[in-house]
Amino acid sequence: MPTNQLRLRAVAAALALLAATSSPSFAQKKYDLGATDTEIKIGNIMPYSGPASAYSIMGKTEEAYFRKINAEGGINGRKINFVSYDDAYSPPKAVEQARKLVEGDEVLLVFNPLGTPSNTAVQKYMNSKKVPQLFVASGATKWNNPKDFPWTMGWQPSFQSESHIYAEYIMKEKPNGKIAVLYQNDDYGKDYVKGLKDALGAKAASMIVIEESYEVSQPTIDSNIVKLKSTDADVFFNVTTSKFAAQAIKKMREVDWKPIHILNNVANSVGNVIEPAGFENSQGIISSSYMKDPADAQWKDDPGMKALSDFLDKYYPEADRTDVRVVYGYNVAQGLVQVLKQCGDDLTRANVMRQAASIKDFVPDGVLPGVKVNTSPTDFAPISQLQLARFEGKTWKLFGEIISDHFRN
Repeated sequence: MPTNQLRLRAVAAALALLAATSSPSFAQKKYDLGATDTEIKIGNIMPYSGPASAYSIMGKTEEAYFRKINAEGGINGRKINFVSYDDAYSPPKAVEQARKLVEGDEVLLVFNPLGTPSNTAVQKYMNSKKVPQLFVASGATKWNNPKDFPWTMGWQPSFQSESHIYAEYIMKEKPNGKIAVLYQNDDYGKDYVKGLKDALGAKAASMIVIEESYEVSQPTIDSNIVKLKSTDADVFFNVTTSKFAAQAIKKMREVDWKPIHILNNVANSVGNVIEPAGFENSQGIISSSYMKDPADAQWKDDPGMKALSDFLDKYYPEADRTDVRVVYGYNVAQGLVQVLKQCGDDLTRANVMRQAASIKDFVPDGVLPGVKVNTSPTDFAPISQLQLARFEGKTWKLFGEIISDHFRN
């Protein structure tokens, strides 16, 4: 065969190969560490022990949900390998576990690590390694900072915007009230206090009569409550985690202190806080939510909550069904599955963050009607809405309208 014909055939073959490999059906799969044709390795850090261990039910719910996903065939044919470690709510331990997940286990991403102090401790490390610190289980405002920390994204409404909503309620109900503040002495507690002061504006100096902090290592906050009562404050802003919230409610009853009691939604679980503190001691407490309360009968026939119940029956039957943190774990796990589905066969860390920053009107089963998950490359705050609630009888009763996050970037 003449040389020119051989050349023409070679060119034609090369063009045919190029066309084939350029077609969508022959799209090349892309992987970073932690992803293969058969597996997606997800890291997680939870306080399975220590003072915040009540929140570990979130990690257990997530693990159960991923078992469900795997049993149904996985995500785009890949099974989730969920690796979850205990940090005992200790920032140094969290750093150790983050390094273990990234450098030892070589996970694709770290998902829903819990706590403001712990995540603050690992944020710079995760961003320097360019590993997603995705859907952080904390409402700190700092997680919505894509410019400086493009590998970190929160999930729930920010603590500051939650405080802003409470401040509006206080200004309406007690415009000349005397506010006593109790907060955990770390970034989590201080973020709430900043939000309250920002929203009260010039009136903060006269209305806030005491700011009392406690350490997470304290066995009890009884003495703090006694000190707060002595100020004759008629509004109590309670920024605590579960164990201390229950203690505060009990001690207030003991010392007969009856201010307007505003409890941050981090600690408003019926099963883990209200019931141990006593239903009779908890009447009238004000909080907020963006999730359906599993203890509230109004959701009995709700399709989303029925789906949650069916899931628990099969994959996590021992779960406390009155604990709203079960709903949280279920919702955020659905959020991650949505992101991974959007990733398709491009399971690189950069694409995980691209897809996480491209969520449009996603509605997990357990959020309140009207609440939607939305993100963009300049807005890393997935959920931006809350509704006030008052504790009555044995459940939280929602009131007012869904309120948008005033601090959304």
